[in-house]
Amino acid sequence: MIQGRFGDNGEIYFDIELITGDGLSLTVEAMLDTGFTELCVMNDQDIRDLGWRFLNQDKLITAKGEALFDIYLGKVAIDRQEYEIPVFAGDEIQEILLGSRWLKQFVLFADYLREEVTLS
Repeated sequence: MIQGRFGDNGEIYFDIELITGDGLSLTVEAMLDTGFTELCVMNDQDIRDLGWRFLNQDKLITAKGEALFDIYLGKVAIDRQEYEIPVFAGDEIQEILLGSRWLKQFVLFADYLREEVTLS
């Protein structure tokens, strides 16, 4: 189980590890975005800096309409468990977003009144 936190506007954040192509582990803050139906999306320059392998391109429907994204094979660790996942890359992406597909693997508990949020 990992503890998360709420942002100023009710966003849900978790610390995850990004594992570079060289095997270095970087702790980063990622926001859970249940409107994003894939696993992860992040800025394309950040992905290139991580040294992840390019897989292909695919179209996604975004709030601004249909957009083409590069997809990389990324490695992340959540709750000390490593996952190799497709990571979508976009040049306008400001934050690292975890999508709702993670909720097929983890249970989200969010209690705004007690300011408690976990993935287990």
